[in-house]
Amino acid sequence: MDFGGHRAGLVSMRQLYLAATGQNRGKTTASLGLFDGFLRAGLRTAFMKPVGQRTVIDHGQPADEDAVLMHEVFPLEADYGAMSPVHIPRGFTKKYIAGEVVEDLGARIVAARDTFRADHDILLIEGTGHAGVGAVIGLSNAVVAAMLGAPAIIVSEGGVGRPIDEIILNASHFAAHDVPVAGAIVNKVDLDAQPGIEKVLERGLANSGIRLLGVLPVRPILSNPTLGMILEGVHGETIHPGPDLDRVIDGVAIGAMEPRHMLERVGPGTLVIVPGDREDVILTLTTAHLARRFRLAGSSEAARIAQIAAEATNERTANVEGHEGAAVGLVLTGGYRPRDAVLAAIRQADLFTTIVPEDTYVVASEIHDLLVKTHPGDIEKIELIKRLVAEHLDIDGILAVATEAPAA
Repeated sequence: MDFGGHRAGLVSMRQLYLAATGQNRGKTTASLGLFDGFLRAGLRTAFMKPVGQRTVIDHGQPADEDAVLMHEVFPLEADYGAMSPVHIPRGFTKKYIAGEVVEDLGARIVAARDTFRADHDILLIEGTGHAGVGAVIGLSNAVVAAMLGAPAIIVSEGGVGRPIDEIILNASHFAAHDVPVAGAIVNKVDLDAQPGIEKVLERGLANSGIRLLGVLPVRPILSNPTLGMILEGVHGETIHPGPDLDRVIDGVAIGAMEPRHMLERVGPGTLVIVPGDREDVILTLTTAHLARRFRLAGSSEAARIAQIAAEATNERTANVEGHEGAAVGLVLTGGYRPRDAVLAAIRQADLFTTIVPEDTYVVASEIHDLLVKTHPGDIEKIELIKRLVAEHLDIDGILAVATEAPAA
């Protein structure tokens, strides 16, 4: 099938609006994979994030971070003024409600879309959050999709009842704005634990007239960052880099309980966020690493080092038997710097550790954002996304639901 409009004699650029049922459902994952699929189909493909809520400066221009991601990954030549036309900085919503924003933001979005017409076969438009996000400034996803005349694809995440409920709810909001829903994609599906789940989702959505366009299997690397990304994301001081900054973390734990209780909740791939003055927790984890290291070497050096550190700091550590090698790294919060004996134990244990001035709650929120975002430097993650989309989604079928952009 030839989808190239310029090769088939068509002059109109087609478009798709990629929406989601909420934050962190996998919309950006779908964008990366679909964009790659469109390129592999031989299409001149463009990308636009009409309304951005997370603005960064790239190449001297403000842009939504998802537009920057697409620009860097593929790479795209489009100006950020077209790829990311409207930004919502802090305080913007209050100004809009107060009547201080007089520009026609919708017209700016449509004008940005029209810059892609002449040189592209298809435009992938990525929304923000669920169908109603942005309504407070008159630019909900449903309103923007209607304004652009683009059919919506809705992305949700694993489960049965929850994704179906969410997709139907969001589809109703699009329908209220006369936006056709071309179908749905369900992300983070455990295909091994739920054999036949795709057929169940397909039937459940079909009952409401919604087509399932495919499911994407759950993969830990798609949700979790590397230690290097953690270090870059929290902007901390490196106490010790550990053996491998490319190590992907398995999860996050807050070290705010007694060491022996914390060990029960920490695995070898867990990143522990802990106040820098909780030296009992820090020493317990360094002891666990030393125990594994020296057990493998047949040495009792770990116990000696741990004892020296504990005596120097007058801290009591938990018994680490059965928890050797617990945790993959530490983020020490509050700007509290452990005493020299503890720092020495961290380095001796070769345990990734960074220290930050913010409190534990703020840091945990920052790291949560890292857990669900994809960055241009995530080479392995991005390549996996491309493969999963190519294997599990019907690119030709998705292209078939794209419609021509209305005449300017």
